[in-house]
Amino acid sequence: MEFKLEIYAPEEEVMAIRDVLIDAGVGVVGDYDSVISIVKISGFWRPNERANPITGVKGQINFGEEVRIEARCEQSKVKQAIAAIKAVHPYEEPVINIIPLANHEFLKA
Repeated sequence: MEFKLEIYAPEEEVMAIRDVLIDAGVGVVGDYDSVISIVKISGFWRPNERANPITGVKGQINFGEEVRIEARCEQSKVKQAIAAIKAVHPYEEPVINIIPLANHEFLKA
């Protein structure tokens, strides 16, 4: 089974995250590897008093821009990929979504 990893990060961290994803074997689609998409996004967040944010002000709703990094990942590699992402990601609480894919049900080779 495959999953899509969605990682939210500052744009300047794309290359570091890309490299650990590739090293973990993430981003393989058929005969291609290193298949990773980047989408620029913007959003809101409010750090509470226990937080230690790299951007924004505690107790205030903040607004900023970042990127969403997307790549496919085999189930057997998800835990390794998450550990690798966390090792280079600058956020105190990285947002990483692990979304199951049903491509195998509909896209037979």
